[in-house]
Amino acid sequence: MNHWDERFMEDSYVYGTEPNIFLKETHKKLNITGNALTIAEGEGRNAVYLAQSGMDVTAWDYSKEGLIKTEKLAKDNGVSVHTELVDLNEANWEKNKWDELVCIFGHFPEELRDKTLNGVKDAVKPGGYFVSEVYSTFQIPYKSGGPQDLELLYRPEEFLRTFSDWRIVHFFMGEVERQEGELHNGLSHVIQFVGKKR
Repeated sequence: MNHWDERFMEDSYVYGTEPNIFLKETHKKLNITGNALTIAEGEGRNAVYLAQSGMDVTAWDYSKEGLIKTEKLAKDNGVSVHTELVDLNEANWEKNKWDELVCIFGHFPEELRDKTLNGVKDAVKPGGYFVSEVYSTFQIPYKSGGPQDLELLYRPEEFLRTFSDWRIVHFFMGEVERQEGELHNGLSHVIQFVGKKR
């Protein structure tokens, strides 16, 4: 059992059941339709929101317990989310598959982070979107959530370099307030990215 299984075994949703506010605002603004993949999805709050908005949603996570809670949350909300137990180290990034790909607070070691961002780049369809909000390398002193390990936090150039040939719809690095369950609470330092594949 990995530490994510241990974290998600309790009945409560540790990151809450409401979607990430940046994802919600972005999705409404862009009115994205079609199929979506959420990676490092956790307990399902973002996948369920996208399904409620009418998308055909697949959720990947490394935690079986998290995916069980995703399926429960989807059922409780009258929608369906396809779940897959995926270790991103071994992910199969099928080319040009997804209309929207979402990574909300998915934090990984640098080598895996680079591999994942490049996988995302391949997997989004031409005309599709990548939407992400993650903690930056400045987050640690804020103590409001996320890893306390600098190697797991993001730098802006990782997005700007990887997606340099995409149309950047939105890019932001700075402070936001987040109230997401028990573990994301208070003033935070994040990077937000929305890119559209040419």
